Amino acid sequence: MFVLLACLFAVAAAAPQLEQEPIAILVDERTDSGDGNFAYNFETENGIVMEVSGTPGAEGATNMQGVYRFPLPDGSIAEIRFFADEGGYRAESPLLPTPHPLPAHAQEQIRIAEEQRAQGITFDNQGRRLTR
Repeated sequence: MFVLLACLFAVAAAAPQLEQEPIAILVDERTDSGDGNFAYNFETENGIVMEVSGTPGAEGATNMQGVYRFPLPDGSIAEIRFFADEGGYRAESPLLPTPHPLPAHAQEQIRIAEEQRAQGITFDNQGRRLTR
């Protein structure tokens, strides 16, 4: 076991280390009013941009919204808008995957279940209808 770990360490240590030049920050603007409201905006020379604003939320939480952009390998710019509040984190972008639409038979089953629920019909954990 020790020999295997030593070999893995040796391979990792011998791997070529990529030297990267530092990326300059072109814009770095921040405001904080001290009452929970804040905003920041930054941009780097390689095209990364982020703009965020925040306000106090319920029960001490912080509500935030913003957008970030970054260049894609094909030269286009990815943009993702986001919201974070009591409802959780939500991101919006045409680049994000979306669920497939439900098939018609599944939509019909959901409609039937909603009707049954509205009528007060319930089922046990094995799917048997409970009578009232």
